[in-house]
Amino acid sequence: MDVLSTQGINQSPIWWDDVPRPNLFDRELPKTADVLVIGSGYTGLNAAIETSRSGRNTIVLDAEDAGWGCSSRNGGQISPEIKPSFQQLSSKYGETTAFDIMAEGHRAMAWLENFIRSEQIDCDYDTPGIFVGAHTPAQYEELAKELSVHPKGLEMPGHVIPRADQHNEIGTDAYFGGVVFDKSASVHPAKLHQGLLEKALAASATIIPHCRAIAINRDGDEFQVSTSKGIIRTREILIATNGYTKGISPWLQRRIIPIGSYMIATEPLPKALMDSLLPTNRNLGDTRKVIYYYRPSPDRTRIIFGGRVTGGETDPLVSAPLLFRDLVLLFPEIAKYKVSHSWMGFIAYTFDHLAHVGKHEGIHYAMGYCGSGIAMSCYFGTRIAQQLLGKPEGRTAFDKLNFQTRPFYKGNPWFLPAAVAYYRWRDQNR
Repeated sequence: MDVLSTQGINQSPIWWDDVPRPNLFDRELPKTADVLVIGSGYTGLNAAIETSRSGRNTIVLDAEDAGWGCSSRNGGQISPEIKPSFQQLSSKYGETTAFDIMAEGHRAMAWLENFIRSEQIDCDYDTPGIFVGAHTPAQYEELAKELSVHPKGLEMPGHVIPRADQHNEIGTDAYFGGVVFDKSASVHPAKLHQGLLEKALAASATIIPHCRAIAINRDGDEFQVSTSKGIIRTREILIATNGYTKGISPWLQRRIIPIGSYMIATEPLPKALMDSLLPTNRNLGDTRKVIYYYRPSPDRTRIIFGGRVTGGETDPLVSAPLLFRDLVLLFPEIAKYKVSHSWMGFIAYTFDHLAHVGKHEGIHYAMGYCGSGIAMSCYFGTRIAQQLLGKPEGRTAFDKLNFQTRPFYKGNPWFLPAAVAYYRWRDQNR
């Protein structure tokens, strides 16, 4: 196929076409707050909604525009997934704790759906399920087994799709069948963020963009926080920076692995072609360790496609041709079309592949969603705020988990290119 021209590609997320970054009033930094939230993504805004509605004077800071990070840059796929398996968690924590951890993923997704509906947030929320394609015959067998290995109460309803029936789900012969998991939802990420922002503002939270938190110092029962707009004193702090955790807390930075997530959107495709390639509105993925994840846009005019195409971090204009090449391997019919948008954002992995919520030296945190962050970040943002407020409903199964790091790791994932290369090799040889 011809090399994709990057001329004219928009390097902002396609979601921003519908919901540009909010133009908030540029105000001075208050001198005091009851609660200071650092990070204005899903975690920070849900926390601010909870604390503000409980009467706490809540200030939310962000180094960029509100929601500039991965909360408005993700693919909009929602699942109850916890990365480690039940068996892996059981061997480490015992079956009771493993069950509770896995159950939190299901609770988070149910909680988010209820919150969106009860708060009447218009964000194109849908529950189409997800088709996971097997990239080898052996992986097809593994997928089929997965439907029956979940303990009672943690079931993942779904059904097997043999390769002969695959075109009912996806117009490609690149997979060897797959499985549809029914418990998967989709959302317009920027619309969800905008809805949360509006709820936080309506609750009297103050959102201050372009105000980078620089340093935190303990001063008796309070904290003094230095920012790019001055100093603010607060009794409570929540750090909700996820994949953008740099500088403000070296302790957290040593425990977060920022990984770039790269995405493209095609130009609008003919309806007949979209219906042939993606006959349903399902989310889509595959069994590779270095996965692809994709879906039709909410209006079914484009394919939105993401994945990891380089070992280290790169520019969206470099990743765009590589992602499009891999998309064309799935769907040769779109080779003559163009990419309209290419962008990236940083997700946050952890060394144990689990999210973490808790308190360290008096500072609250919630982060490390490992690529399944939409439901978990909203849910844990609310739960950590409830903990901050002393509410018993804030307790989670993640509260006492050890937040691991590694010797000599300071926040720069120098090992990532080698890890990606290894997992690519494993994908090709499984």
